[in-house]
Amino acid sequence: MQRVTGIGGVFFRAAAPAHLSSWYATHLGVDPVPESYDHASWQQQAGPTVFAAMSADSPHFGRPEQTWAINFRVDDLDAMVVQLSAAGIEVEVDPETYPNGTFANLHDPEGNPIQLWQPAGADLNGQPG
Repeated sequence: MQRVTGIGGVFFRAAAPAHLSSWYATHLGVDPVPESYDHASWQQQAGPTVFAAMSADSPHFGRPEQTWAINFRVDDLDAMVVQLSAAGIEVEVDPETYPNGTFANLHDPEGNPIQLWQPAGADLNGQPG
């Protein structure tokens, strides 16, 4: 059976796409879409990816009308939280350490939920922790 090899893009509507793209590049290091096909798209590191359908009433999304959320892997959650906080971005660190790692939550300028994840356990380099 053929299988997909990864996520090739995440697409969502935005009131101010250029501003939001710049925010993601500045604060999270996600390069904007290249201006031509002569330049490569943002490259993410290989690693675990969770693809999960969640119940329509899941509190994970915040607002009831919010239908998507993104989770970014990070190498050092504490350092990322310090960086974002220094830029005036409110970040809520989950106080619990889970078997698969640690998490923090924030929102982009348009209110879209973002979760940051520092993997641990079996999700860290594909090896048990």
